[in-house]
Amino acid sequence: MSFSSEVKTELAKHLGKSRHCQIAELAALIAFEGRIPAAELENRLLMQKYQLLLAELFHIEEIHTEEEARSVFSTVKMYNDATGEAEPEDTVKGLLIQQSCCKRAYIRGAFLAGGSISDPNKSYHFEIVCRSIPQAEQLRDVINSFDMDAKIVARKKYQVVYLKEGSQIVDILNIMEAHVALMNLENVRILKEMRNSVNRKVNCETANISKTVNAAVKQLADIEYIRETAGLSYLPENLKEMALLRLEYPDAPLAELGTYLNPPVGKSGVNHRLRRISEMADSLRQQTV
Repeated sequence: MSFSSEVKTELAKHLGKSRHCQIAELAALIAFEGRIPAAELENRLLMQKYQLLLAELFHIEEIHTEEEARSVFSTVKMYNDATGEAEPEDTVKGLLIQQSCCKRAYIRGAFLAGGSISDPNKSYHFEIVCRSIPQAEQLRDVINSFDMDAKIVARKKYQVVYLKEGSQIVDILNIMEAHVALMNLENVRILKEMRNSVNRKVNCETANISKTVNAAVKQLADIEYIRETAGLSYLPENLKEMALLRLEYPDAPLAELGTYLNPPVGKSGVNHRLRRISEMADSLRQQTV
């Protein structure tokens, strides 16, 4: 099961505690589907949620009569009393989503009808496909009322409301009350952050080791050049001692080399002496050019 299906499966079973929240979610299902969901609908989870709401709000499993249809459309404020006809709309009446809990239910219904979330192991992307610009703008505004940063992008004939940051996707799952999916996502995020942290440390240590090895190779090359061209007696006594130690301990770090000197010298002192040896080697090379 994909992560998106996992979230929808959880939401399809979730029922808002208050009647007004249930109405807000039903209104979102109808608005984003563009009609009352029908039995032949491919979105099985949407149909499951629709039937759950019908049973809770109207004590029916599906609509069989015009009276039942009128009751449903009137409840979600999509019925014109003057014409006696149902008028499904892309947007939901503001009266139905005034309270924070109803806004959560509305987003939940919108996601069940047209939403998806990418696999958090690969990327972080949450989106809901909308049928029109007004619908997308209403959804964006409702999501952003929770201090989110939802944006709209056109995709063919649709408008898509989306979130991309992992932290915001965690927040939207919490808003929709998909708490099990939220915990699963958080577990994935923690593992990814741990892997990234380990990789950063390994890369840093590898770079430091590479830098140390390259410096040691350069030091040895300089000392060997001096020994072959002018002899180590060309060096002052303190530098000669340092050169002999480096030849004896080619892999030793600077701090360790310093402990072999008498008296011992710190890392900076060792580095200074090796740098002077390198400068003298470069001077000899220039003389032979």
